[in-house]
Amino acid sequence: MNSSQLVARNARKYPQTEAVIGMGKRYSYQQLDGLVNQFAHGLRNHEIGEGDRVVLYMPNVPEFAIAYFAIQRLGAIVVPINARMTLSEVEYVLGDSGAKAFVAHDLLFAAIKEMNSNLLLIKTGEGQTGWISFESVFEENSTPIDCNLPESAESTILYTSGTTGKPKGVLFSYKNILTVAQMICVEMEIKPESRLLIMMPLSHSAPLHLLFMAGLIVGATSVLTPTFTPDLLIDTVEQEKTTHFFGAPVAYLLTAKHPKMATADLSSMQWWIYGGAPLSKPEVEYVQQAFKTDNLVCVYGLTEAGPNGTLLTGSEHATKAGSIGKRAALHAEIMVANAVGETVQLGEVGEILLCGEGNMIGYYKNEEATAETFTGNWLKTGDLARVDEDGYIWIVDRKKDLIISGGVNIYPKEVEDALVTHPLINEVAVIGVPHPEWGETVKAYFAASEELDLEDVKQFAEEKLAHYKVPRLYEQVDALPRNASGKILKQPLRKRDNYGATTTD
Repeated sequence: MNSSQLVARNARKYPQTEAVIGMGKRYSYQQLDGLVNQFAHGLRNHEIGEGDRVVLYMPNVPEFAIAYFAIQRLGAIVVPINARMTLSEVEYVLGDSGAKAFVAHDLLFAAIKEMNSNLLLIKTGEGQTGWISFESVFEENSTPIDCNLPESAESTILYTSGTTGKPKGVLFSYKNILTVAQMICVEMEIKPESRLLIMMPLSHSAPLHLLFMAGLIVGATSVLTPTFTPDLLIDTVEQEKTTHFFGAPVAYLLTAKHPKMATADLSSMQWWIYGGAPLSKPEVEYVQQAFKTDNLVCVYGLTEAGPNGTLLTGSEHATKAGSIGKRAALHAEIMVANAVGETVQLGEVGEILLCGEGNMIGYYKNEEATAETFTGNWLKTGDLARVDEDGYIWIVDRKKDLIISGGVNIYPKEVEDALVTHPLINEVAVIGVPHPEWGETVKAYFAASEELDLEDVKQFAEEKLAHYKVPRLYEQVDALPRNASGKILKQPLRKRDNYGATTTD
């Protein structure tokens, strides 16, 4: 079954159940299916058809849901992109994907209003020269459009965040997506009566495939907000009585310190899910206390895997916070392998490999990168990890972030974890910078509550780390760059003047 068929089935099965809520609009499954059909008729009148790529540049709004499913109802391929992309980044994706149409939301239009393109350009809200209005695309045509594509058909392209270079298009089939959505339904008990709070961008695989598509599978309600703020999270949970939320760790940490949390009624929430990075034991305890929950669940995966991978349950956090768990989630397999593909011994560092039907078809129009990412049916994640005596997996670092200084391996995450325990340091990113003798040396970027003496920071690091791991370069910044899903971006830091920082040598 494909997603278009699921929308139509839910319209028959749960006609009056709310499917999508957001921006003051509320659509039942019957209403959503009707709007999807009408928008699909309009797109077809503009010669959009099977296999065409249509790019969505929209925040989490009901129009996203309508356009997303309408594109797929025609057998076209939907390409949701990050709402924070600049004009040049959007144009890169349009070119790389070979898009035939571009759909933008008025809330984001200022960033791309200078676009000059021969594509079919559609926008919500007020008209604009060269663009047709979103509202005008709908056709008063109730004739059902049936999409009978098999699950193996190409469905969606998501672009990676480009943390290590140009973004790559990750191509998924319907089966890939429905596999990981089904996993979350089972693992996180998503049911028809569930109400899913989706604040993280729908251009990212976790909110799109793990929540939005999971809701579609069972006929649950998706509550969309165009952005995330602690205020908005608290207010939306109270007003909509949501049951499931997925967010980056930073979303939990920011909300936990909000004054409203002392009196907030979050009792409707059954599952608090986080991913993108682990939370330390002190952070877990802080969040659990603030949110009054013992069901804080960590999920690990990556876009190329659907995302599917592992999970750390609420009860496991008591002793294994910071780990990504010890078992693969439903429909997935995991191994930590050495350079020759053998399972590592306890305590040995290896690369995490994932296998399952959630894994991508491949990188769009990039066979070379696809071949480099797979070893047989196993997807190489680029994450380095150790397995402890209880079988739990602990990420050491990204393979591409590994620093080799004087022939010795240094894992930035280990250095970051040590420095962030400083009482005044809020966040840390450690990178390797070129060194004429050692090959690379260690540099730490950090944000703190006040201006810190760099020699004091180094002395703190020396108390926590072996000498060869202690950063030689330090730079204090107001905040570290992050992508829309909350992950720290190291590529912009590498592009900075590495030797403009103060050295403590």
